Amino acid sequence: MSVPVDLDKLAGTLTEFGSGYLITVGEDFRAHIIAVEPVLTEGVLDTGPAGTTTGRNVAAHPDVTVLWPPREPGGFTLIVDGRAELAGDHVRMRPAHAVLHRKAAARNDCRPLEK
Repeated sequence: MSVPVDLDKLAGTLTEFGSGYLITVGEDFRAHIIAVEPVLTEGVLDTGPAGTTTGRNVAAHPDVTVLWPPREPGGFTLIVDGRAELAGDHVRMRPAHAVLHRKAAARNDCRPLEK
């Protein structure tokens, strides 16, 4: 089950999550995943310092994903896709799409989003 997240409300949604994972791909298109603590400022996620592999991946394939796991079993995972660039040793990503996702369950347990 996926629920779209309005990018204008992403900052508020992020308050419900802790650390996340930055997912990039290399030249062989294998996923490379690092733990991050992103900060959203003026519409850009700064995922913090990145190592050599992550930097090389972002330079070659700037479309990346940041994933925040649910805080409790059965909760929503936050998935944000966007385009990244290197700023020094930091990865900065401009979100393009965000969803809250979890395994489909009974139809009557959907969580309404505030408007």
